[in-house]
Amino acid sequence: MLIDRWRRSLPRKRSHSSVIAGMAAPRSSRWLLAVFSLCILMASSAASAMQAAHATPPAPRVGLVTMQPGEIFFERFGHDAIVVDDQAGGEPISYNFGFFNPDEPGFVGNFIRGRMRYQLAALPFADDMQYYRQVGRGVSIQWLNLTDAQARGIAATLAENARPENAHYDYEYFTDNCATRVRDTINVALEGSLKKQIEGRSRGNTYRSEAVRLASPAWWMWLGFDVGLGPPADQPLSVWDESFIPMRLADAMRETTGSNGKPLVLSEERILPQRLAAEPAEFRQPWWPWLLAGCLLGGLFLMLAHRALRAAGMCALVLWSLCSVFGLLMLYLWFGTVHRFAWGNHNVLLFNPLCLLLLPAGWQLMRGRNMHRPWFRRLLGLTALGALVAVFLLWLPVNPQPNVRWIALMLPIHMALYFGLRRR
Repeated sequence: MLIDRWRRSLPRKRSHSSVIAGMAAPRSSRWLLAVFSLCILMASSAASAMQAAHATPPAPRVGLVTMQPGEIFFERFGHDAIVVDDQAGGEPISYNFGFFNPDEPGFVGNFIRGRMRYQLAALPFADDMQYYRQVGRGVSIQWLNLTDAQARGIAATLAENARPENAHYDYEYFTDNCATRVRDTINVALEGSLKKQIEGRSRGNTYRSEAVRLASPAWWMWLGFDVGLGPPADQPLSVWDESFIPMRLADAMRETTGSNGKPLVLSEERILPQRLAAEPAEFRQPWWPWLLAGCLLGGLFLMLAHRALRAAGMCALVLWSLCSVFGLLMLYLWFGTVHRFAWGNHNVLLFNPLCLLLLPAGWQLMRGRNMHRPWFRRLLGLTALGALVAVFLLWLPVNPQPNVRWIALMLPIHMALYFGLRRR
């Protein structure tokens, strides 16, 4: 018993194998811990990657791009587009509704008849700006105050509409153009809020006044608009309707609020300076200079009719030729095209197409021959009567057309030709 206790009290000698086992146990535990930690790290990385893959990307910035008027006739009214910046390192995209193809079959004929086909194009914003930089047209961006859902909705709508099968649309000069398409896209995203805010206000402008104002740098262009447009172009426009002009749309955006009650325009950024002439200001043409010119020309016709028949015939031939051309063009726009803003034009009474029938008489007068023909006197009377009817229509409240300047010019001339030539 004593010996047994002594043996148990002595330290036991460990065998070589047991020492090795005791040393191996801690090392294997560390390896297991390392492998376990690596697995946890990989699982965490995979979970983070999956979360990043399924995370919603940031909403894009949406801006209204306004281009100032250019020098080519179809650039006189300015232009606009919508830029979408995804803010994720991608290139901003310009959605431009103003593209057309002049090489498509029947382009010229369709243009004359008013059946234009335009399309929406999506292109890098920098590429879209190259042309405006070259020609010196100013460009600015109004960044819009939109919710994330509204911004994504505009981006998705534009991307879908820019697809080749959806990109084309029937262009209408005043009511369905590049500016109205941009306006309508923003209004849909705002659930009609833009239209509600600006459709009840008016500056008193009309399609005619805006067209003549912006076309005024080119005399032939404003002359064509003023003579060729009929009563449908003279209805007072709301701010919503006059935003067919890109610059007017930009002004309207500054006056409206977004869904959160704050201004719709967060900030404005000038991209390119305007190196061309500035947009023409509003103006009102007085009518008395036209009346003075009409009286002077009428007096000249009367004097020539009594003293120099050949000269009177030459002047009458020139006037009747101009009236014939203008009158026939107005009738064609009215009955042969879909240019509905040229329909019912009162100026057809002043630039009477019946003058075409007077051209043979003008040729005879220019050769010094008197015209003792009843039909000649009747045609002269009808052209003078048409000018008087135009005066009557001017004061009618039904389909008014403010053509007082053209009446002041043409009425004295037609009356002078009637009284001066009817006895010759």
